[in-house]
Amino acid sequence: MSEPIIELVNVKKSFGPVSVLKGVNLKVRPGKVTALVGDNGAGKSTLIKGLAGVQPYDSGEVLIDGKHRDLHAPRDAAHLGIEVVYQDLALCDNLDIVQNMFLGREELSFGTFDEGRMEKEASDTLRSLSVRTVKSVRQKVSSLSGGQRQTVAIARAVLKNARVVILDEPTAALGVAQTEQVLNLVDRLSDQGVAVVLISHNLADVFAVADDIAVLYLGQMVAQIPTEQTTRDDVVGYITGTKTMDGIEHIGTSAIATGDPS
Repeated sequence: MSEPIIELVNVKKSFGPVSVLKGVNLKVRPGKVTALVGDNGAGKSTLIKGLAGVQPYDSGEVLIDGKHRDLHAPRDAAHLGIEVVYQDLALCDNLDIVQNMFLGREELSFGTFDEGRMEKEASDTLRSLSVRTVKSVRQKVSSLSGGQRQTVAIARAVLKNARVVILDEPTAALGVAQTEQVLNLVDRLSDQGVAVVLISHNLADVFAVADDIAVLYLGQMVAQIPTEQTTRDDVVGYITGTKTMDGIEHIGTSAIATGDPS
């Protein structure tokens, strides 16, 4: 098994008296899709914002390639190759695909935007991801479908050779065909050696593409297991707190060992 590109060790985060992350451990490996699942309020967003440098952790350690790193701002994460595609995508409808992909990081030549270079890099990035659903990189984003918008947001993330791409609910509100399109893109990212963190409530999507599944429950990482070694029912149990990794199922205030007929 490859060494983790990201390893979180005992990270904690509180907001006032509320403890949101309670000593979370997580490993993310290159070329693998790690699904991060958990119920609302489990701490998924806080965990990801810490990795993105938006809300630094209070304590614990972030290891990148085995070395301690401080993530105090989004630029720190970007410098290390960590990119986040948030659920709202943050695309500008009035701009075309090229302009969206380079927004805030335009290529310059003699003091002006190098449109030709940006158009070529945008086209090359989409082609490297085997994206064929976009007719022209000069299409306005307002003309794109939900799946195409998600594709553009992901392509923007990998444009500058991202090593880790975090996808926040990438298939939410998408139809069946568009969901398949996005999941195929996730597969292609991992095939290229990119580490993908997939945040999703859709367990069908998770089991379709994830190599391993990390489950947060009330601010604690209660499981991180290879997908092939677990089941949907087990994952639901971890998410709801009725099952633990030691094989104990909790019902109300009692605990019953898995498989015990009594």
